[in-house]
Amino acid sequence: MGFLELFFIAVGLAMDAFAVSICKGLSVGVAKPKYVLCVGLYFGGFQALMPTIGYFVGVNFRGAIESVDHWIAFILLAIIGGNMIRESRGEEECVGARFDVKEMTALAVATSIDALAVGVTFAFLDVSIAPAAAFIGCLTFAISAAGLKIGTVFGTKYRNKAECFGGIVLILIGLKILFEHLGIF
Repeated sequence: MGFLELFFIAVGLAMDAFAVSICKGLSVGVAKPKYVLCVGLYFGGFQALMPTIGYFVGVNFRGAIESVDHWIAFILLAIIGGNMIRESRGEEECVGARFDVKEMTALAVATSIDALAVGVTFAFLDVSIAPAAAFIGCLTFAISAAGLKIGTVFGTKYRNKAECFGGIVLILIGLKILFEHLGIF
């Protein structure tokens, strides 16, 4: 997997955290540095942790399903992407202005579940997990921090569009993996 593919996967995964960060920005009104650090560290940290966990789960099963791993990667990414697109069409309410450990942990886990499944696909694709997870975490940190600031400025206008974009990106990457393994390109 090349850098560009990893970049697009990281951006796609970060879109849930970005959407929640926008909502957080709406609720606080001012993007204080402590809020920016809080959303960045929670969301970026969990986005780095979850693919790592998924990777080690996937490594344990790789030998048994190597002949269909490209189909598994495609199906997982398509499901994740499809769910993101479906959720972007809804009118979910934004989360409140709380930044306590319990709420931020719950939000970080909820927004990074997709990254767990992507970590499993990384195991099938022999991706070097440490640099990939670090990159995903750092990029999510930056995107979440930006989302908080954008939320204080622009409101909910871009939240659904960002989530839909992330879903489309994940589906396209899943198709690319499938087509490569089938010899289409």
